[in-house]
Amino acid sequence: MTTDWRDERIAELEGHIAAGAGRIAELEGKLAAKDARTAELEQRVAAQTKQLAELLEKLGRNSRNSHLPPSSDPPGSHAGKGKKSGRKRGGQPGHGGVTRKLLPPEEVDEVVNLFPHECENCWTALPEVLDPSAKRYQQTELLPPIRRHTKEWRCHDVTCPKCGYRTRARYDAAVIPASPFGPRLMATAGALTGGYHLSRRKTVRLLLELLGVRMSLGALINVEARVSEAIVPAVDQAWEQAKQAPVKHTDGTSWVQAGKTLSVWTIATTMVTVFKILADHTKATLEPLYGPLLGILVSDRAKELNFWAMVRRQICWAHLLRRFVAFSERDGTAGAIGRELLDATGVLFEYWYDFKAGKLDRATLVARMAPLRRQVEATLERAVAADIAGLSGSCADILEHRAALWTFVEEKGVPPTNNHAELELRDFVLWRKRSYGTQSERGNRFAERIMTVTHTARKLKTNVFEFLTACCRAFANGTRPPLLLAAHSVPP
Repeated sequence: MTTDWRDERIAELEGHIAAGAGRIAELEGKLAAKDARTAELEQRVAAQTKQLAELLEKLGRNSRNSHLPPSSDPPGSHAGKGKKSGRKRGGQPGHGGVTRKLLPPEEVDEVVNLFPHECENCWTALPEVLDPSAKRYQQTELLPPIRRHTKEWRCHDVTCPKCGYRTRARYDAAVIPASPFGPRLMATAGALTGGYHLSRRKTVRLLLELLGVRMSLGALINVEARVSEAIVPAVDQAWEQAKQAPVKHTDGTSWVQAGKTLSVWTIATTMVTVFKILADHTKATLEPLYGPLLGILVSDRAKELNFWAMVRRQICWAHLLRRFVAFSERDGTAGAIGRELLDATGVLFEYWYDFKAGKLDRATLVARMAPLRRQVEATLERAVAADIAGLSGSCADILEHRAALWTFVEEKGVPPTNNHAELELRDFVLWRKRSYGTQSERGNRFAERIMTVTHTARKLKTNVFEFLTACCRAFANGTRPPLLLAAHSVPP
C-alpha cells in the first residue's frame, strides 16, 4: 500500500502542534509560578511597608503623642513644649515675684538689736529705744552638733551582804525598748528611704556622716519593717477615705520585685492618695481594690476598669489628646481626621479653662459643650467608617466609652483629665527607675504604705516626719496610734 505524503505531512504537523502545546503548557506553568512569586513578593512588600510604618510611628512616639512619660523623651527633645515666645527665662516684667516670709518673733532664737548712734538731721546722740515696727532681717542656720542621743540601760549585779549571792537586775521589757533605735530615728530612716527614695546605702552613709548614727543595711531593713507596721492604722484610714470619696482618680504602672514584673495602682482624691502593689493588673485583681464602687472614677481607657459603670466614669482627655496628636502626624485621611479631633479637643480645653477661671458658669459650659460633643462624636464615627488601620479601631474603642467622655461637663468636682493620679504615681515610677523595685513582699508593703502616708500627709498639710515619729512611738509603747485624718471625718 502506497503511503500518501500528505498523511506524513499531517503527522509531522500534528507532532509540531503537540510540541508547541507542550511548550505553551510549560511556559504557562512558568508564568503561573512567576505570578505566584510576584504575588508573594507583593504581599511581603506590603507587610514590610506596614511594619516600617509601624516602626516609624513607634520611633516618633514621645510624651506629646503617646502615654510615654516625659523622662522617656530623648535628650534635646522639645516634645510637649509650645513654641518659644522669644522672652527671656525667669520672671517677666510686671510679675510680683515671691519673697521669703520672715518667721514670727516668737520663733526667733536670737535677736540682735541695732540702734542708730546719732540723729541724721542734727547729729544729736540717740538713746537705745526699742521700736515695735523695726525693720527685720533673718538668717537661719543649723547649729552644731547635729548629733545622736544614746540612752543606755544597765542591769547591775549586786552582791548580797548577808549570803554573798550575786543578783542581776532582770530584763524588763516595759522599761527597756525592744529596738536599739528610737521612734524619731526610725521615722527619719523610713522617711529617707520611703518618702524621699534615698537608697539604703546612701541612707546608712547619711545617718553616719550627718548624725553619727551607725546602722547596718540589715538593721535599716528591720527599721523599715517596724515603720511599716507602725503606720498600718493610718494606711487603713486613708483607704477607707479613698473608697468613700465621691470623685477618685486612678492609674497604674508596672513594678518589679526581684526581677518579677508586678503592678502598682493608685487611687487619689482631693484628701488622700493610696497605693497598692498587686500581682497583675487583671480585672479580677483590681476590682476588689476599689471596694463598693462608689462615686465617679477618673481614669484612662484601661479595659481592666470596665467593671465600673461607664456612666459613673470620666475618661482622661489628656490621654485622648496625645492619641489625636499621633493621628494628626499621619498622612492622608488619617492625618486629616486627627487634626480635626485635635482642634476640637483644643476648644474643649479652652472652655474648661475659662470655666475654672470663673469666666463661664456651669450652665454656659454645658451649652457650649453640646455642639462640640456632637462634632467630636460625628468625627469619631466617620473615622470608624473609614476603616483605616491604626485609626478606626482606636476611634471605635473611644466611642465605646462615649458615656464616660463628658461626665466632667455636668458633675461637680470632676475634671476632664486624670493628671492628678498620674502625678501621684510619678514618684513610684521614679523610685522603680532608681532602685529597680523591691526584693521581697515585705519591701512591697513598706513601699505602698510609706508612700500612702507621705502623699496623704502632704495633702493634709501634715508634717510627715512628725507624724511618722508619733506612729513609731505609739507602736513601740503599745498605745493608740495617731489618726492621719484626725480633723477630717470619713463621709458616710
